[in-house]
Amino acid sequence: MRRLGLWAALVLVSVLLAGGCPAEPPAVGKLRFADEFSGTTLSGKWGTCHWWAPDGCTILTNDELEWYQRSQVTVRDGMLRLTAQPGSVDAHGRHFPYVSGMISSGRPGDRPQDKPRVAFTYGRVEVRFRIPTGKGTWPAIWMLPVTNKPLPEIDLLEVRGDAPDLPAMAFHPASGARKRREVRTANLSTGWHIVTLDWAPKLLVWSIDGVERFRVTGAAVPSEPMYLIANLAIGGDAGTPTAATPFPARFLIDRVKIWDRP
Repeated sequence: MRRLGLWAALVLVSVLLAGGCPAEPPAVGKLRFADEFSGTTLSGKWGTCHWWAPDGCTILTNDELEWYQRSQVTVRDGMLRLTAQPGSVDAHGRHFPYVSGMISSGRPGDRPQDKPRVAFTYGRVEVRFRIPTGKGTWPAIWMLPVTNKPLPEIDLLEVRGDAPDLPAMAFHPASGARKRREVRTANLSTGWHIVTLDWAPKLLVWSIDGVERFRVTGAAVPSEPMYLIANLAIGGDAGTPTAATPFPARFLIDRVKIWDRP
């Protein structure tokens, strides 16, 4: 019994040093969607821009410096590569000094009859990833409603490239205050890491590498179908790249899985 007690204490200390509590493995239902990015082409379940501009886009309200282009999204060696690098694009009356890549499982356009490629209500999302480093890089994994409204929004992960061990998770409700948390983790640019979101009625639970990091409860938790986005932004909250920022920068993803709620 003493040996068991000592072992349990050591486990508890190691968990506390990691910055969180062990995530209880919640029950999941049927596997709804999986992409392990085999082959050399992107699955038809993904688009490479936001619905409002399927051939090239950005988010102007975030003061981002990149223009997303299909050419910056590649699949090779079992990995999705979202690549950002210096480029020159003039669009919407602005000059964008970088090009980058993103994927979206939402609608291919803004017509009501357009159906989302992959969307779901409740369940578990799991993404295995590796982020780039360098000031100005801003990789993110997030979700939006299929109605194409800007809210609610669930941010599974946002990381500034100059703080690769300080990811943020957030929930932006349709009304009310944003809930957000930054946590200290391992360096997410080194090796592969897994972010998981468990979504149930009135409950959101975020985990990184199997450790629960954030939890939101209450009636504001979405109860409508949502879709998934992954992108490598430049600028915005991550600041402007410097001469020391390594380019091309690559946000790597080698697995996306979505399970239904049981």
